[in-house]
Amino acid sequence: MRHQPETVGIVGGGIVGLAVGRELTIRHPGLKVVVFEKEDGLARHQTGHNSGVVHAGIYYKPGSLKAELCTRGRSMLRELCADRNLPYVECGKLVVAVDREELPRLDRLEETARENGVPGLRRVGPDEIGDIEPRSAGLSALHSPVTAITDFVAVAHAMASDIESAGGSILLSTPVTGIERRAGDIVVRSHADQHVVDRLVICAGLQADRVAETIDGESSPRIVPFRGEYMQVSPSKQDLVRGMIYPVPDPRYPFLGVHYTRRVTGELEVGPNAVLALKREGYRRSSFDIDDVARIVSWPGFWRMGRSHWRAGARELAGSLSTKSYMRLARRYVPEIGPADVVRSRTGVRAQALDRDGSLVDDFRIYESDGVVSVRNAPSPGATSSLAIAEFVVDRIQM
Repeated sequence: MRHQPETVGIVGGGIVGLAVGRELTIRHPGLKVVVFEKEDGLARHQTGHNSGVVHAGIYYKPGSLKAELCTRGRSMLRELCADRNLPYVECGKLVVAVDREELPRLDRLEETARENGVPGLRRVGPDEIGDIEPRSAGLSALHSPVTAITDFVAVAHAMASDIESAGGSILLSTPVTGIERRAGDIVVRSHADQHVVDRLVICAGLQADRVAETIDGESSPRIVPFRGEYMQVSPSKQDLVRGMIYPVPDPRYPFLGVHYTRRVTGELEVGPNAVLALKREGYRRSSFDIDDVARIVSWPGFWRMGRSHWRAGARELAGSLSTKSYMRLARRYVPEIGPADVVRSRTGVRAQALDRDGSLVDDFRIYESDGVVSVRNAPSPGATSSLAIAEFVVDRIQM
């Protein structure tokens, strides 16, 4: 079909794609926005399977896109939730060091957090840890009182409502099967249909590299999926944690480690871990897709990453196979919650971008070329940062 002038297509109906669509309608009234989503509903993958945490900017390298966009995105998200009467609870987070070997890493993390301007950040000792989280223990901790929880699926649907109210279209069950530049336009194909747009934004999450590669020919970075498994704490013990309790992360590894997180429903979860997934959208241990596996093992960076991080991978796999092993690390922070107090619950899959040299891509990666903006890497804090990512993307769309 032929488009009307000034149409922007967006590939992906997760929170980042919807935030971009919403920002376009706000900044360019009258612009036609079309969102292409392959599922029969919105926010079906990373947006709908994350922990619901609104991050405050503790972990991210100062000056990075993550640090900049997380700080602004959190503020924007808080305002949107207040305006739309969506849940937003500042229950706070403790990042706890339980042994002396972790203290230097906690020192460096504190420097990073302060450089990023995390509001209300405090360094606390054993007594204050107990005041904040009476059932937790540790030598020292960072307390971030503004770290919050929300319902990102509800936020995504609010964004979609804004797009449609402004005259935009959201096309469900519309997988993008091909993209082609033609005579100044961009042709987006889906099964037997084709849609012609002036500009295109690719926010395809777990499929970001595949979709972007069809138009820009770039194979790097490659998405390698990691499954994150959660445990749900029994109702009798879910009040032992008031907010969130996290370990001190290993800066060599992009995952934060198993932690305790409250949900806006009142439930308490432990997790997620990070286990290599054999299917990009596979939420079960048995999930397997030969094409997805082929793309993993054919990527040189995968084997280079494996040589560097195989010990961490083995530890994560052990936790996946055994609840006792999973909870062994978690009990360091809340000793009263053990294997008998949890049940396996939901899972998510994280789109981890990996460079050809084996480097795990840490920062957001967003490219623009000839009318196409590709969000090639937007892991955590992507949901927190979504509204700020949208501003960044729209700034790069030449209208």
